[in-house]
Amino acid sequence: MSRIFTKIFITGMITLLAATSFGQKGVEDGSKYGHGEDSIRCLQNLSLFIEYVKQKSYADAIPSWEIAFNECPLANSKIYTDGIKIMDWRIKKEKDKAKKEELFQQLMGVYDQRIKYFGDHKKYNENYILGRKATKMLSYKKTNPEARAQAQEWFEKSIAGQKTKSEIAVLATYMTNTVAMYKSGQTDAETVVNNYIKVNDILSTILTKLPANSKHKPVLEGVKGKVEELFAKSGAADCETIEQIFAPQLAENKDNLDWLKLVNKLLARANCEDAQLLYDVSESLHVIEPSSSSAYGLARMYLKTQDLPKAVEYYNEAINLEEEAEQKGTYLYQLGLIKFNQGKLAESRTNARKAIELRPDWGDPYILIGNLYATSAKNFGTKEFEHKTAYWAAVDQFFKAKKIDPEVAEKANELINIYSKHFPGTEEIFFEGHQVGDSYAVGGWIGVTTTVRAKK
Repeated sequence: MSRIFTKIFITGMITLLAATSFGQKGVEDGSKYGHGEDSIRCLQNLSLFIEYVKQKSYADAIPSWEIAFNECPLANSKIYTDGIKIMDWRIKKEKDKAKKEELFQQLMGVYDQRIKYFGDHKKYNENYILGRKATKMLSYKKTNPEARAQAQEWFEKSIAGQKTKSEIAVLATYMTNTVAMYKSGQTDAETVVNNYIKVNDILSTILTKLPANSKHKPVLEGVKGKVEELFAKSGAADCETIEQIFAPQLAENKDNLDWLKLVNKLLARANCEDAQLLYDVSESLHVIEPSSSSAYGLARMYLKTQDLPKAVEYYNEAINLEEEAEQKGTYLYQLGLIKFNQGKLAESRTNARKAIELRPDWGDPYILIGNLYATSAKNFGTKEFEHKTAYWAAVDQFFKAKKIDPEVAEKANELINIYSKHFPGTEEIFFEGHQVGDSYAVGGWIGVTTTVRAKK
């Protein structure tokens, strides 16, 4: 407490020197501290509450802070930054619901007064303060529809003014609030898409301006990824909405690389495989800058028109250009399905296995391999028993699928039930010189080791 007494002593000496001065508050004459005795009173209380807040003695800080807040609002920006801490503490400690709401309104008033007296600050201006006010409001009332709508208005104004100077927390919370409003029916899908584009553009611009070794870059990339994930899971980015927004803009943006990339990515994320816009955008984008997503778009286009050789060509290009493991795994699996359709079973399995390497917790590639074995069973080997051994290998894959991916369990169980009925009988197994439970090498192109089982 010695630091507080020192400050009190200093301000006390100032009081003695100005004891005969005429008193007038800063709030009354627009000055920083006021005049005469009131200026001393302001300086004294300013020093006291700042010191108390440093020590987190918020209860002790309240009286002196209130005097500074009400009597000399231009004195120091700490009246507002420390005032937020004091009000947060008071709200947290308050048990009475009505009183809590009253304190919350006072908290909002702290931001309002900061805008009134410091809103023209070169760096921390009105738009900056509004972003903070909106974020603070949602920290208390994120489930309140009226609060969400009000906060969104403040966010809109803040971001429009701050642009790339917007705080990252403001941008992220703005997007979170947008999605929350969409899910509660307070806004439409087009607004969600447009707000995502706005936030994504700002974050991308900020990232490009950062040095490669900036310590802030990983954090910012993480936030950008979370925003993308939030948008992807919002349910707003459906194909119809994306086409409705962007199709009319295509003609004037055929040579606009950034626009084409954004729309292509939105369409790919929403799995808009049959959207005409995907084909049109992909063709334009692929001419300017070949990419995984543009190649994928063209692959789907040719697949739709049953031009399988061209579809395979562009799928291979999409796979080679894709850097994200999960997406590459998806492309490999889809190419495996095409190969299956072409009757190229071994090639189909190769693609499925590559997909498994990239996405080891995904069951669909195992289902594909199992179906490859089961489908080829009638033509596998040279006799009936050998045909049936392919079903053992197939069922093994279905068991693996449901073990690692609960989402495919129902489909896997159905296939297990179907193909287990094609196992050889107990007598047939014995006649071939085997016993149930023995290890068995399935040869040919399948080339796996399995377990002897009898149909039930």
